[in-house]
Amino acid sequence: MKVHEYQAKEVLSRYGVAVQPGRVASTPDEAVEAARAMAAADGTEVFVIKAQIHAGGRGKGGGVKLARSIEEVREKADAILGMQLVTPQTGPEGQLVRKVLVAGDVYADGAKEYYLGVLLDRAKGMNVIMASTEGGMEIEEVAHDTPEKILKVWVDPAIGLRPYQVTGLVHDLGLTGEAAKKARQFVTALYKAYEESDASLLEINPLLVRPDGVVLAVDGKMNIDDNALYRHPDLAAMRDEHEEDPLEVEAGKSNLNYVKLDGNVGCMVNGAGLAMGTMDLIKLAGGEPANFLDVGGTASPETVEAGFRIILSDPNVKAILVNIFGGIVRCDRVAAGIVQAAGNIDLTVPLIVRLQGTNAEEGMTILRESGMPIESAIRLQEAADKVTAALAGGQ
Repeated sequence: MKVHEYQAKEVLSRYGVAVQPGRVASTPDEAVEAARAMAAADGTEVFVIKAQIHAGGRGKGGGVKLARSIEEVREKADAILGMQLVTPQTGPEGQLVRKVLVAGDVYADGAKEYYLGVLLDRAKGMNVIMASTEGGMEIEEVAHDTPEKILKVWVDPAIGLRPYQVTGLVHDLGLTGEAAKKARQFVTALYKAYEESDASLLEINPLLVRPDGVVLAVDGKMNIDDNALYRHPDLAAMRDEHEEDPLEVEAGKSNLNYVKLDGNVGCMVNGAGLAMGTMDLIKLAGGEPANFLDVGGTASPETVEAGFRIILSDPNVKAILVNIFGGIVRCDRVAAGIVQAAGNIDLTVPLIVRLQGTNAEEGMTILRESGMPIESAIRLQEAADKVTAALAGGQ
């Protein structure tokens, strides 16, 4: 689960991570109110208005603007709120901006931007802290063109982050004096926030280091492991469904694992491995998978029907392939769900169903006796051939 910048900074502050001060606003009036409150509290005179969407590169798309007066705060906030912000990470369709962060301008002459991030290195089975002296909007290019400028420190989960690792990282970044002291505190607190929040990614870009030794998170990107959200109801409450695909949100409500793709064949499968194999099958048949949909091991007629409704919500779907291996899930239950769905939904595309495993024969009997226009298959090649025929017939 992704969170907004202002939410990430809220979490980081709980762990003692120094962040750029700011307040969130949903309207130009709220933005002005936030700016006035900040000016009264600490004398802030220059403000940064930042669009809050789940994508990077906001500055490149016009989603980050400087305001040198309260009136400019209103003007800049009004320009950003409601815009369809297009960045390299949103795709051409962009993302609607519903909130802005009104932040204080914390830059000073001689300030330098760094990059700092924590994530899981799956290949090594350890968390890795990554840092670079080349912080800012072009960090992706730095990683691609000059990877030697990205410093990495791996943390053994059995031992945890050790002080000497933090000291070495800060030294390699070239920091000294008060800035080095503050940076060591920052890295230690950031890693603690990452671990205790069950984050899968925590990224600060830019990390600002000023000549007076102040070290601040000017931005914050944070992803939480979905499987750990039950331990963090406060973090789960930060979910913004507006930033997610509506079909994926709907699937989550029915406990379905769904990811929308750009193809023309909808697929419903149980088990992630079989789902990936089915997508390969669709590709070999001459089609393109329209989705990844795993109904899991406890599929019921209700969840199967919900899956069909979600698949058919995609107008690009020209055929549907159901591929079920009955291990935990019973094929007859899936078949009952398919018949129920076909009866309740206006099924306008060919439907191919392959059932194997527990109660597969009973399931196939249910399909045959339903009277529904459902094509059954036993072997994978047979299913592939029927997908090919369905696509050819729909052209």
